[in-house]
Amino acid sequence: MNLPNKLTILRILLIPVMVLFLLVPVTGEADRWIAVAVFIIASLTDFADGRIARGRNLVTNFGKLMDPMADKLLVCSALVCLVALARIPAWIVILIIAREFAISGVRQLGAEQGRVIAASYWGKFKTFSQMLMIICMIVDLKTLVPQLAIVTDILMWTALALTLISMMDYLIKNRDIITAGGL
Repeated sequence: MNLPNKLTILRILLIPVMVLFLLVPVTGEADRWIAVAVFIIASLTDFADGRIARGRNLVTNFGKLMDPMADKLLVCSALVCLVALARIPAWIVILIIAREFAISGVRQLGAEQGRVIAASYWGKFKTFSQMLMIICMIVDLKTLVPQLAIVTDILMWTALALTLISMMDYLIKNRDIITAGGL
């Protein structure tokens, strides 16, 4: 097991820890700070594992499959927790999760056709904006510094817009995969 794959597994293992500190009162006020620290560490493993894998030529089938899965699990788990905490509207989270399922489906169709669909810049911007938004929402920036509430709102709308733009980008660029898949 190489280092990038270990980082991917670490990211998956950090998810229940983050969820615990977000949803179950453990330490009181420190819970959100522990949760955000865990989320940031997990997010950093996302950026590190890909760079290390490509830089050291350690790309594996496990990594190709599990790295994007770990990212989706991390972000979606955090978003569901934030819905439970009433920090983000459920309909926005539903759209974000629906995009992830749609793109995973297109990637699966591509794999069945022997094609690998790489992450686009729109997808990378989407992921970064979602992670930044989640950090602000876990910290509860609106409550912590009410004057900065607009920052969280801007990040939320930006993340949603980039989610939809990246979805359209994937669907348009890969329409041949979709139509060859029987649509």
